[in-house]
Amino acid sequence: MTKVAQVLQTPTFKKAVKKLKANQKKDLDNTVRELMEDPLLGEQKKGDLLFLRVHKFKMNKQLALLGYSYDDGVLILELMVLGSHENFYRDIKRTL
Repeated sequence: MTKVAQVLQTPTFKKAVKKLKANQKKDLDNTVRELMEDPLLGEQKKGDLLFLRVHKFKMNKQLALLGYSYDDGVLILELMVLGSHENFYRDIKRTL
């Protein structure tokens, strides 16, 4: 497995990260590092969300979902959405 060369963030993701507290950002940073090492950790979605992979992780002892896409040809990890499970997939379809 090759490492990711570049990490991009969508405006939606940036807005969600701005609202996080320092300890939450630390958990998110650790998760992003894990994804950079192994971008296939997340689950590939089906249907109209086929472009999306979702990785579930604990952020401040609470389940959080990180939606991202990974392009193996150019080694780019694009961070798209961050949030709790509640309405996560509905909101993705609205914003992306």
